[in-house]
Amino acid sequence: MTRWYAVHTHPRAEAQAQDHLHRQGFATYLPCHARTVRHARRAKVTRAPLFPRYLFVGLDPEQGRWRAIASTVGVSHLLCAGGRPLEVPAAVLDALRTREDAGGLVVLDDPAPFRPGDRVEVATGPFDGQLGLVKGLTDDQRVVVLLGLLGRAVSVELPLDRVRPAA
Repeated sequence: MTRWYAVHTHPRAEAQAQDHLHRQGFATYLPCHARTVRHARRAKVTRAPLFPRYLFVGLDPEQGRWRAIASTVGVSHLLCAGGRPLEVPAAVLDALRTREDAGGLVVLDDPAPFRPGDRVEVATGPFDGQLGLVKGLTDDQRVVVLLGLLGRAVSVELPLDRVRPAA
């Protein structure tokens, strides 16, 4: 009976490990999400692993083939305890799969209470009480706000907990 297990990969080698495991006949699952990458004033949406350095492999541990996983290209090790692989509950993977869109990307909840163009007030810190407009959000739970400072609009990146909706 096939069960699911977590595989720890080398840095940025999830796809490589998945490919080599698949070639060996293992079922694999690498949940990915849409990630915005900014470089040189350009933003590009890319496909990124939901759990960096991890992927899931389906196998029957009684067959004994699971030891070959550790020597697979791109794989660091299979998560084990007491010399046996640690099973990932099927419900976890099912929950991830139900959140996938048509392109196979896991859709994450939007934790940010702000959208670009929203008026906000800085709640704490050196810009306490300043009003501004939300310019955007970053991947690391920060908000970019345009504040009027010294007669011009200045872009400031702040943690979400330092900003509140303007009254």
